[in-house]
Amino acid sequence: MSTQPGLGTLAEAVGLAVDWVDIAGRPQRVDDAVLGAILDALDIPNATPAQRREALSALGSHRQAPLLRTAVVGTPVDAGAADAPCVWEHEDGSREDGHTNAAGQATAPARPGYWTLACRAHTRHVAVAPLRCFGVHDAVSRAHPWGLVLQPYAARGQHDGGTGDTAACAAWARQAGAAGADALALGPVHAAGGMDADYSPYFPGDRRFLEAVYAAPVEQFGDAALQVLERHPALREQLAALRAAPLIDWPAAAMAKWAWLGAVRGAISEDADATSDLQRFVSDGGPALARHVAFVHPRLGLSSSLYLFGQWMVSRGWQRAQAQARASGMGLGLIADLAVGFDPAGAEADAAGGALLRGLVLGAPPDRFCAAGQVWGVTSYSPHGLAEQGFAPFIALLRAVMRDRGGIRIDHILGWQRLWVVPDGAGAGQGAYLRYPLQDLLNIAAIESWRSRCIVIGEDLGVVPPGIRQTLAARGVLGMDVLPFARDENGGFLSPGAWRADAVAMTGTHDLPTLVGWRRGLDLGWRHRLGELDEEGLRQQAAERSADIARLDEAMKGRALDEISGRRAALEYVGASPAALALLPVEDALGMAGQVNLPGTVGVHPNWRQRLPTEGVEHTLEDAMQRFATARAQVGP
Repeated sequence: MSTQPGLGTLAEAVGLAVDWVDIAGRPQRVDDAVLGAILDALDIPNATPAQRREALSALGSHRQAPLLRTAVVGTPVDAGAADAPCVWEHEDGSREDGHTNAAGQATAPARPGYWTLACRAHTRHVAVAPLRCFGVHDAVSRAHPWGLVLQPYAARGQHDGGTGDTAACAAWARQAGAAGADALALGPVHAAGGMDADYSPYFPGDRRFLEAVYAAPVEQFGDAALQVLERHPALREQLAALRAAPLIDWPAAAMAKWAWLGAVRGAISEDADATSDLQRFVSDGGPALARHVAFVHPRLGLSSSLYLFGQWMVSRGWQRAQAQARASGMGLGLIADLAVGFDPAGAEADAAGGALLRGLVLGAPPDRFCAAGQVWGVTSYSPHGLAEQGFAPFIALLRAVMRDRGGIRIDHILGWQRLWVVPDGAGAGQGAYLRYPLQDLLNIAAIESWRSRCIVIGEDLGVVPPGIRQTLAARGVLGMDVLPFARDENGGFLSPGAWRADAVAMTGTHDLPTLVGWRRGLDLGWRHRLGELDEEGLRQQAAERSADIARLDEAMKGRALDEISGRRAALEYVGASPAALALLPVEDALGMAGQVNLPGTVGVHPNWRQRLPTEGVEHTLEDAMQRFATARAQVGP
């Protein structure tokens, strides 16, 4: 496929990859029409050769020294003047003298942080990063730690109102900690900015703030919160019915929770300690919190004071949950999940200003998750906009998500090098990769991870660019090894000892069938019912699945296994990996069949709605955790 003269040059100058390699290793080239549409969305004229020349000239003249440079300790940094004295000033006000070499470079200080480098008339702001991120071994004394993965809405608590809450998650952390776990990884708890029947935690309104439906009034206010329900019996009955339901009714549950929070707010209005702490929360949140509240509360139909009250409650709730997790013996405690993007019409987009990636949404080309590719509908920050703002939105985001956590999982961390962007309204195949400043983002992540004492996990699944896993590992970012994808070149399953030591080992993810569902082929049945697989396709994939089950059984035990013994063997198999951390999804620990999320579907599969069972789970859970923990303890040095 040819490219119009100058169009490819302009696209590359903007950061678009004209050529790329798909998941099967086949070279691909982005169509001219697609390049043109993406450039249009980026507001870069490109229809004629003259326009392309003018756009290139404008890009060249617009580029200037970034507001914030990044470097690793001990590396050279451009100071702008050769063979001259210079001064490094740390953000805390302390100073270090330095000197530039003949090339006008100064050596970055050995102390990480945000510095200002002054050399004659030149001034540079520099983020000086440690060599690697804060690591598992920096926080955990056990050699081969493990933990659970919990979707927070699925956790049942006595007074959770049908959506899970911070108290229910804290109870899971205490139970796992008592069994020897060091971590409880949670699905995203970002502020949604409104919930409809097809709510997804990966379509947040604002990742810097928290979803208030996870607030736990009884945990925080005790009898006062219960007495509110006694005075409002209809609300009490509604919350009880929502809690008992097997599937979440997100709009109804959110409305009922806000009604409860509003009544609780009135009941504790004379509580001096609560009022004082709320005032501190508002002061600490500053202008960013005020702008978030002002944007969201009218869209929810709530008063600004009530929405702020909800933000305060849930923030304090997650603080308590982390404290209880650590008190239970966990070395890490809660691990947060940072969604890859945000609602283009949400509060985070409103606050982004010139850093917002406008007119484009994120997705993925065809891969193992979804053969047709995906369009997620979320947007992100522009790589150029981030640089022009000194990466301030990215720094603020990391600090917010790492707060009160022992770790952070970066959803689709491949996007730190390149994101698949699609013009709003176009299909997944009408996209291209947009490059991002990977090393700058990693440097900032390393600084912030040490400040928060927070490990960093990167979801490195899908179409993986060459070399990125090695780059991430060198900077202390853990990858993800997931059982269905842990294969050799012939399609066989890798033995546990061949899994990566610099990754997190998992039986599955929220986008994959559970161990039980995989054996039953439930995901294939769904795809058939939805018309994505015809009869012949279903037969073919069912045969391939049967062959895969046989391969896994052979790898694990050397014989065919039934559903129960196969699940148990899989837990031990994954636990035996030399991974720095192994995480077991609660759905696999409990032997559940239903899949958390069926990628590419909306409204036809109960995505993000399934609650955990209540009957007969204690023995199954204890057995699963014991098997997982035993396998981890037996991993060699």
